[in-house]
Amino acid sequence: MIRFENVSVTYDGAAAPSLSGLDLTVPEGELVLLVGPSGVGKSTLLNAVSGLVPHFTGGTLRGRVTVDGRDTRTHPPRELADLVGTVGQDPLAHFVTDTVEDELAYGMESLGLAPAVMRRRVEETLDLLGLAELRDRPIATLSGGQQQRVAIGSVLTPHPKVLVLDEPTSALDPSAAEDVLAVLQRLVHDLGTTVLMAEHRLERVVQYADQVLLLPEGVLGAPADVMAVSPVHPPVVALGRLAGWEPLPLSVRDARRAAGPLRERLAGREPAPAAGLLPHPAPSRNRGAAPDPAPQTPAGLDSPQANPAARAIPAPPAFEARGSGGGAPGFGKGRGGGIFLFRRRTRTGTRTNGPTTPLVTIDRLAVRRARIEALRQITLQVTAGETIALMGRNGAGKSTLLGTLVGMITPTSGTVRVAGLTPHATDPRSLIRHVGLVPQEPRDLLYADTVAAECAAADADAGAAPGSCRALVEELLPGVADETHPRDLSEGQRLTLALSVVLTARPPLLLLDEPTRGLDYAAKARLVTRLRGLAAEGHAIVLATHDVELAAELAHRVVIVAGGEVVADGPTAEVVVSSPAFSPQVAKVLAPQHWLTVEQVEGAL
Repeated sequence: MIRFENVSVTYDGAAAPSLSGLDLTVPEGELVLLVGPSGVGKSTLLNAVSGLVPHFTGGTLRGRVTVDGRDTRTHPPRELADLVGTVGQDPLAHFVTDTVEDELAYGMESLGLAPAVMRRRVEETLDLLGLAELRDRPIATLSGGQQQRVAIGSVLTPHPKVLVLDEPTSALDPSAAEDVLAVLQRLVHDLGTTVLMAEHRLERVVQYADQVLLLPEGVLGAPADVMAVSPVHPPVVALGRLAGWEPLPLSVRDARRAAGPLRERLAGREPAPAAGLLPHPAPSRNRGAAPDPAPQTPAGLDSPQANPAARAIPAPPAFEARGSGGGAPGFGKGRGGGIFLFRRRTRTGTRTNGPTTPLVTIDRLAVRRARIEALRQITLQVTAGETIALMGRNGAGKSTLLGTLVGMITPTSGTVRVAGLTPHATDPRSLIRHVGLVPQEPRDLLYADTVAAECAAADADAGAAPGSCRALVEELLPGVADETHPRDLSEGQRLTLALSVVLTARPPLLLLDEPTRGLDYAAKARLVTRLRGLAAEGHAIVLATHDVELAAELAHRVVIVAGGEVVADGPTAEVVVSSPAFSPQVAKVLAPQHWLTVEQVEGAL
C-alpha cells in the first residue's frame, strides 16, 4: 500500500536530513507504529505519505513515496485527500468549521458524497468516539482531548484507505485512548485500512501494532523484536527486561502471566519513594474550614543567598506582555485559547525547611460557563514542596481548575487563594511573582522568531543569568538548534521550549497542563528529574495530566476530577493502584502489591 524507495528529506537550511535512505514497504491492512526519540523525523515521514512533504513544508525530497500507486511527488495533498486521512499533532490546525457535527461532515462534503451517506457516517462516528453529547458544541469550547477526538473522527468519516496519525492519543484520557485505538483496530481488521501512527506513549499502543518502525535506524519488524533493541520502550517492556522474561511482554496481560515469581520475590518488601520523592503530609480538606486569609510564600524562596543570579536583579521589575486579548485584567483568550501572560523578573531561591501553611487554598469553588457547570464545590489545598497530579477524563474540569489559579477564569462562587492573593482580582504583574502556567498549547507562550531569541527574552524577563533558559532546553531535549523558528519545532520540542521559558523564572507555584505531550521517554525522564529538584527546593507543582506513568513517578498526591467534582484525593499509591483506568503498568502487573515504577522494583531487587 505504501512504498518508500530510498527516501531522504532535507529541509531548507538544515545541517542534516530529517530522513535518510529510508527503504521499506507498508502492506495493506496493517497498523504500523513509528517509534524513536523526539526530532528523528517521525512527523516528516508521516507528512511524506500525505503529500505535505514537500508540497507544503518545502525542503527537498529525494527518492520516491507511493501510496496505492500514486507518487506523492506528482500528487499534491488535494489529489490524495480521497485516499489518505491525516491528523497532525495540533488538532486546532485541523479544523475548518465551528461545530462538531459540521466538522465530521466537512471531509465528505469536499468529496461530494451523498447526504444520506454523510448522515449515516456522522452518526456512526459520533457513537464510536463518544462524541454524541458534543455534536452541537462549538469546537472552541471543547477540552484538548475532546478536540483531538473530533479531529480523528473527521478523518474517519470519508473512509480513507490510509490513515496517518501523529500522536493521536496524546491529549486523551486512558479510557478515551482505548476507545480510539479499538476503533482503529476494527478498521484495520474489518475494512483493511492501513494505519501509520507515531506515538510516544507506547504503553497505550504497542500491543495493537502489527509492525513497529524504529527511527532513525529505519528498522521495521515485529513489535517484540523491535522492542528488544529499541532505546524507547514502555514500562512493561522495561520490567520484562529487568526480570529477564522471554518473550518480552507487550501488554499488561502478558506481563501478569509471567510475573508470579517476581511477585514472590517482592512479597513483604515495601516500595521506596521514587528518587527525590519524599512523603508529604496530606493537607486538611475540611469543606467547612475557612480558607487561610494569608498563606505565606515558602521561607527562602526569595533568598538572594540561595540564588546568586537573584542578587543582580535590578529594580523596579520589568514586565513584558505575551499574546493579546481581553478578559480578566492582563489575561484573555486569542485564537485557539491563546493566553495573555506576563513575563517578569522574579527572585527565587531554595527551601530545605519551612512552614506547612498552604500555598494554595481552594474552598467550595464553583465555575459555570453558559449552561455548563465546569467545577462544583472544589475544596483543595497545596503546600510548598508538594506535587499534585490532577487526573480525570477529558472535559472533567482540570484545565478550568488551573485557569482559576492564574486568574484566567473568575469563580462563580467559592474562594481561591494563591500566596494570600485572589488570582482573578489580582494584577497579573503581582500574581506572576507567585505562579507560572504552561498551557496545553505551548505556542501561546512563544512569540520570538528563533529559539535563541525566545530563550534570551526569558532570561531577561526572569532576571536570570544569560544562557539559563537555553541550558534548560538543552538539558530537557538536546539538539534543538538556536536558529530554529518555534513554529518549525515538533510538538515535543515546542513544549520543551515553553517549559524552559516558565521554569527559568522558577515560580513558587508551577502549573503544568499536559506537560509530557509529544515527549519521548528520555525527555520525560529528564523533565521528571528537573521537577523533582524544584519540589525538593520548596516549589509547589500542580500538573493536569493523562499520563499515568508520569503521575506514578512524580506526584505525592493524585486528585481525580469527574464532572467538575473531586472524587478521589490521596497519596499516589493508594489512589492509582485502586483505579483500573489510572494505574501505571507496573502497578497493574504486580497488583495487589503497591509497586508503581520499574525504578522502585529495580531498587528492591
